[in-house]
Amino acid sequence: MRRDHFTLTADNTDTDDPDQPTLSIRYDGPEETLTAQLGSEDGGLLSADEMDAALRLQGSVDASDATGVFSLTHRITGEYLIEANVDATEIVDLVAATRNESDDQTYQIRIERNDGETVVYDMDSLIVYDEDGGLLRQYSLIPSGVEL
Repeated sequence: MRRDHFTLTADNTDTDDPDQPTLSIRYDGPEETLTAQLGSEDGGLLSADEMDAALRLQGSVDASDATGVFSLTHRITGEYLIEANVDATEIVDLVAATRNESDDQTYQIRIERNDGETVVYDMDSLIVYDEDGGLLRQYSLIPSGVEL
């Protein structure tokens, strides 16, 4: 899948917004490709606990035009399921809103497919890496009890 098949936006990131922070992903590529990527061995879709979300920055996180590559990977195999270019501020704002939003510190990933179906995942982690691959804990969403 190509990165340009995806458009990402962070929603409900205002601290006054009572709704759960959400990363909306719009997919415009071949329908069967996304279904195959998100498919599990039993014929259904992968669950949230079978995936990891990450942002790899392509420059300084403090830059006003900071960009990065967002990815969803298969937790066991490490295979990229989704990879998309993104405005890094969207992800940083999503993490901040998730931390401030509720006690459970979860956010949603909503993948809107071009067949009209939306797949929703409740996620509790999002790891942010700098351009050299170093972990940026202060910008990451790491559940308690998880050791990296």
